[in-house]
Amino acid sequence: MRASRGIVGIAIGLAAGLAFGAGGVFVKPLLESGWSPGAAVLARISIAAALLAVPGLIALRFDLRPLWRARWTVLLYGVVAVAGVQFAFYASLERIPVSMTLLIEYLAPIALVLLAWVRTRRMPQLIVLAGSVVALAGLWLVIGPGGGDLDPLGLAFAAVAMIGVCVYYAIGERATEELPPVALLAAGFVVGALALSIAGLLGLMPMDVRLVDVDFLGGTAPWWVPLLTVGAVSTAFAYTAGVAAIRMLGSRLSSFLGLSEVVFAGIVGWILLGEALGPLQILGGVLILGGIVLVKLERTPRRGAPVLDVDLVPVPADAPVDPPTDGPDDPAAPRRAETPEEPRLDAPTGPITSPA
Repeated sequence: MRASRGIVGIAIGLAAGLAFGAGGVFVKPLLESGWSPGAAVLARISIAAALLAVPGLIALRFDLRPLWRARWTVLLYGVVAVAGVQFAFYASLERIPVSMTLLIEYLAPIALVLLAWVRTRRMPQLIVLAGSVVALAGLWLVIGPGGGDLDPLGLAFAAVAMIGVCVYYAIGERATEELPPVALLAAGFVVGALALSIAGLLGLMPMDVRLVDVDFLGGTAPWWVPLLTVGAVSTAFAYTAGVAAIRMLGSRLSSFLGLSEVVFAGIVGWILLGEALGPLQILGGVLILGGIVLVKLERTPRRGAPVLDVDLVPVPADAPVDPPTDGPDDPAAPRRAETPEEPRLDAPTGPITSPA
């Protein structure tokens, strides 16, 4: 059952990576028609919030008290893991190359491994470290960081986006013990949409919208078709599948599965947009998958200590010792028939208990 659960979790995690990776193809026509990235992100998150609102209420049985008890978790998830990642990502794109932004953001799995190392003061298994190095090398080849000026503020925004991704995995593993996953996502999207709206009103993110027909998957479609697609598939479904995979596999393995988003983005772009992959990108994708396999091979420590033989357990010096019985030392020897004593007339009445 544990093995089948792991296989299902990996399949769901890869499905989430595919949905996330296809988001760029779905949203690209909007950006080319004049939509600003901030407006597209706000719209997709708002659509996901609307789609998950009713399922979230049903999961809560229309009782909002658990949501209120977990309000700080929901606030952290919505502001940091949803709105913060998007805001920091696009703010970084304005200052450093997109390849460098992606590379820093997708260092989140490595950061989670290092964080666990610091918190537990226990070095990860060598196979996990090897998987981290292999996956990082593959990520470098797929993204292909280019040159350009590395603005310190742009690097800082990219680091904030990476921290937001770490929060996404960490909260996805723990917060679902307090709330149903779909309720956490619905509330987080609402909070994230409000945070992005405030950022737009303050002028921190441009909110340009053009309601025109766009080129979409080889044809022409109204603006709301790619927007609804990216909101339903690459946001609502992708986040839901991602949280489900985190619950089944844990944050570490799920974060490495999240690297498949980069691979799937290249594959979807190749199939739908004709953006061919080079040999180095294909090799990088293979290395990322190899790193995921190595992390999956991590040995799970056995629960509990082995049961020791009784003769090996030390007995304290002041422990009470049972008095020797009158019977023979050989347990196979026949025992003497015992006859009950005649009850004394002055004995207390009540139940007779065995001696301590």
